[in-house]
Amino acid sequence: MDMLNAFVALSNFVLIPAIAYGSQLALGALGVTLVYGILRFSNFAHGDTMAFGTMVAILVTWGLQSLGVSLGPLPTALLAIPFGIVGCALLLLATDRLVFRFYRVQKAVPVILVIVSMGVMFVYNGLTRLVIGPENRTFADGARYLVNARQFREWTGLAEPLVIRGTQAITVVTAVIVVALLFWFLTRTRTGKSMRAFSDNEDLALLSGIDPERVVRVTWLIVAALATIAGVLYGLDKSFMPFTYFQLLLPIFAAAIVGGLGSPLGAIAGGYVIAFSEVAITYAWKKVLGYVLPDSLAPDGLVQLMATDYKFAVSFMILVVVLLFRPTGLFRGKSV
Repeated sequence: MDMLNAFVALSNFVLIPAIAYGSQLALGALGVTLVYGILRFSNFAHGDTMAFGTMVAILVTWGLQSLGVSLGPLPTALLAIPFGIVGCALLLLATDRLVFRFYRVQKAVPVILVIVSMGVMFVYNGLTRLVIGPENRTFADGARYLVNARQFREWTGLAEPLVIRGTQAITVVTAVIVVALLFWFLTRTRTGKSMRAFSDNEDLALLSGIDPERVVRVTWLIVAALATIAGVLYGLDKSFMPFTYFQLLLPIFAAAIVGGLGSPLGAIAGGYVIAFSEVAITYAWKKVLGYVLPDSLAPDGLVQLMATDYKFAVSFMILVVVLLFRPTGLFRGKSV
């Protein structure tokens, strides 16, 4: 019985949160890796792109809620995601036309585009704060829990309750659907194959008649969708604050680089590696060890390797180790 209680506690505080968080990071890292693999630069504005798309979704959600529109047990924000994607796509396409396209035509080296993306990042961040403000925002409704503590105790008789939030389940299901659609698009459609060809060899793709501007537009549209969905899922699971999405840039880039920058499969794997590492290292293991170990060996302290305030340091440490020993990542990225 104690082992079951230990497993429930582990699931409650490590496994389930890490799977949900990993799904959010994976979607964010997919956007970063697509820009790198196809447009050939690291987009440091991606975190604030997520924030902008989420902001649009929040504003639409509030509007729908004020009109009495509801999805019952599901969050109303799911209806607002398409509006967030459209708003984010218009922003990215306008930015590409006004900013990135100039440097692309000039054949600027990637480091110039990286610096430019940092400037774009600050503009996006300021725009988001100007519209919605810097405060914490919540926009969730519907059923809060898929499984609550009382129900689980009644079903199992265990002392340790399992709690699964509805937003965690929605995150995982949505991530699976989005990833499946993305891989189908990249491998089965003509446009997706054109994007992969452009990523593998730009000169050969141009000789084959592929329109580079169309590839760029489609890439930004996909990035807008991934960024908005990832941002909304993160906001529903936790809360929305523009600065938080700026902070998310580090674990998202760490996930993309750990998996292999430019590799979609690597971005997904990297997202879960970073998420499980962050959650496991910052979790206080006292409760789980108290169930597993005999009373004489039960720990007195929290058995916490690092405080939760420093969880982003975990991403940084993993990023440094990967860059030192395997800079191409787990899946040797650099192409879609």
